[in-house]
Amino acid sequence: MSPDAPFEPRRGPLAGIRIVELAGIGPAPMACMLLADAGAEILRIDRPSPSGLGIAKPVRFDCLARSRRSVAIDLKHPEGAAVVLDLVRGADALIEGFRPGTTERLGLGPETCLAAKPSLVYGRITGWGQTGPLAPTAGHDLNYIALSGALHAIGRAGAPPTPPLNLVGDFGGGALYLAFGLVSALLHARATGQGQVVDAAMTDGAAGLMTSAYGLHAAGLHSDERGANVLDSGAPYYEVYACADGRFVSVAPIEAKFRDVLLDRMGLAPTELPDLDDPASWPAAKAVLAARFRERSQAEWCGLFEGSDACVAPVLSLAEAPSHPHNRARGAFVVVDGVAQPGPVPRFSATPSAVPTPPEAPGASTRTALAAWGIAPERLDRLEEEGAIGVRRSPGGAAARAGAGRP
Repeated sequence: MSPDAPFEPRRGPLAGIRIVELAGIGPAPMACMLLADAGAEILRIDRPSPSGLGIAKPVRFDCLARSRRSVAIDLKHPEGAAVVLDLVRGADALIEGFRPGTTERLGLGPETCLAAKPSLVYGRITGWGQTGPLAPTAGHDLNYIALSGALHAIGRAGAPPTPPLNLVGDFGGGALYLAFGLVSALLHARATGQGQVVDAAMTDGAAGLMTSAYGLHAAGLHSDERGANVLDSGAPYYEVYACADGRFVSVAPIEAKFRDVLLDRMGLAPTELPDLDDPASWPAAKAVLAARFRERSQAEWCGLFEGSDACVAPVLSLAEAPSHPHNRARGAFVVVDGVAQPGPVPRFSATPSAVPTPPEAPGASTRTALAAWGIAPERLDRLEEEGAIGVRRSPGGAAARAGAGRP
């Protein structure tokens, strides 16, 4: 998507929704990617100079920033904040992911923005939430899921808790709940004309993802001991096994009828294993299955289980997953500017999403996008002269390299 290209209407169920994004890292960009994939027009407001946010990489690899325009605005400049308020007046929602109180200090807090646009949905995402004793302190995904009880539950017997990338806090407990909350509040605003603040906290969201586990624990059906439950590698029928070639298969036939298929395809009689329904027998049963899986390669096992209800799938790397026949048939991955990445989800039958457009360098569409959102050309000239908008580049600096978009 060239900065000079005409604005094309977005496709998807959220087409017509306009959102202002105050650029950050982690869950807020992920939520905005989801909303943009679903058709929302999102204007991403980046800093005028390189911020050092995230991991340094060429722009085209910043997949979370796809499908939206980027403008550079100095939020600490009085005129910069005024421009954002004008954008808010033409928007349905705003998303920010700063520490509590930051946007208030910038003159862009919920009270100010809702005064400018009473029907605005103001989405906020933080680790600890907007309130509570930890709210003003720093943290990251691992800290938030630790407080929620989720981290304690993930890991093998006798081992420390295992960090599950940043999937549970940043993305599952953060981005997804923020996107859900924002769309819910937008529906309310459309019906009533009343805007509101959506306070999405990653520690809250991670706890929400654990609702089922908390119910089982309360019923005495889920142990606090790691590696002792069905879904945490305790059960032999919900485990990852090594094959003869050192690769792995995932095995998950929880139901007895599916376990029968597994054993039949493996050439094992039920009498060759201890009672799979007795947790005391799980270690011995797991040893039998592990020994059998080491007899064949991953490809051989997948061939034996293909088309069956054994609930077995190969463990694929990030390099392999896009090429798997099922993923290819589903179109689960797309290639954007030469970068393979997951495509828009979920699928919509009546309002399908468009193919994502490449991420833009910070500030690449400053003038064209602001003009399209109603900022007059003469005002743009003045804002540039005052340094309120536009990218500040140093010769050969990070902003210039990022703008190239290639390694």
